[in-house]
Amino acid sequence: MEKHAPANRSSRQDGERLSEARMMGIIRSSMEAIITVDEAQTILIFNPAAEVVFGVPAAQAIGSSLGRFIPDRFRAGHARYVEQFGATGVTERQMGRQLRVLYGLRENGDEFPIEASISQTRDGDGKLYTVMLRDITERMRAENLLKQSREELRELSANLQNVREIEKTRIARELHDELGQLLTALKIDLSSLEHALGESDVRSPDVAQRVAAMRKLIDMTVASVRRIAADLRPVMLDDLGLVPAIEWLVNDFTQRYGIAVEHRVQVDSVEFSGTAATAIFRIVQEALTNVARHADATRVELTLGMDEANCRLRVADDGRGASDAAQWPGGADDASDASLLSPVRDKSFGLLGIRERAHMLGGTVATDTASGKGFALTVTLPLAGLLPQEASS
Repeated sequence: MEKHAPANRSSRQDGERLSEARMMGIIRSSMEAIITVDEAQTILIFNPAAEVVFGVPAAQAIGSSLGRFIPDRFRAGHARYVEQFGATGVTERQMGRQLRVLYGLRENGDEFPIEASISQTRDGDGKLYTVMLRDITERMRAENLLKQSREELRELSANLQNVREIEKTRIARELHDELGQLLTALKIDLSSLEHALGESDVRSPDVAQRVAAMRKLIDMTVASVRRIAADLRPVMLDDLGLVPAIEWLVNDFTQRYGIAVEHRVQVDSVEFSGTAATAIFRIVQEALTNVARHADATRVELTLGMDEANCRLRVADDGRGASDAAQWPGGADDASDASLLSPVRDKSFGLLGIRERAHMLGGTVATDTASGKGFALTVTLPLAGLLPQEASS
């Protein structure tokens, strides 16, 4: 056995050298930058990807401190992090969870965002720390562009909503004032004609019937004009405020669809800004309309109240609800909107429109539903964003 010991030792050493060579080959061919340091954070391994990322040859990096590749303001924190990580005994950890973004420092002094993970191994009496990182400059640039694009789309949407409301108000006023006055004048002229025919010697039953039919038709037209104008923009929303407008909306909804609405509106005589009143009214209108279209409900509960910081609107129905929330596009909030989306999943912008209006006021939208247990929509709006500018300043 003594004769074979040197051979076994040599074979084991050869295997270790082969394993180390393979490991170094993997490190050198890796697309991610890999840096290994000792407990003093002196660089021991600096692969070709790290050379490209930091702009310095491995020969110049090895033996220097890792701190040369960390911006000054992060060096102390990084050193503490590595020390704490070494004390935990954890073998691997994602870096930067406590920070928004980690930053590296190129040899030319440029800072850049990175995504990194760190692992530790024991080597003899000490520890080695290996950091794997990637430059995420392009990804962050793309994310920022996407965020900017979304904000621009939201601004465009808000502007289009405002333009639509202005146009609706104009058309509603013209329908109510101009067309309404013309129909009223026509009705007066018809009454005069009817009176003149009644006093004349010509007493034709056929003429009297036609005049009566014309009067009925004019009355129906007047009612239609008033309904269309109110649907476009209730005059009371501008003249009397949000609470009377919601009262009218609830009564009109019940009359049209036969669905009872139990409503409690407690806003403590707060005067909302025109933009806020319009947004809240449209949210209520959209929610009730879609309950009528899709919920198969018999009763709706509507509450509008506020505390010191927020105004909360809740619209809940006893309709069919939804059971497959997670399968709807956009997540559970989108999915749970059974009152806004039909069973065949026709594309609907009801909930999207509600969310955009809430977002315009800095608010959020939450939904709650279950199959056969109805659907509830809760909109939370910061009170500071609902008041007129002079009142909130």
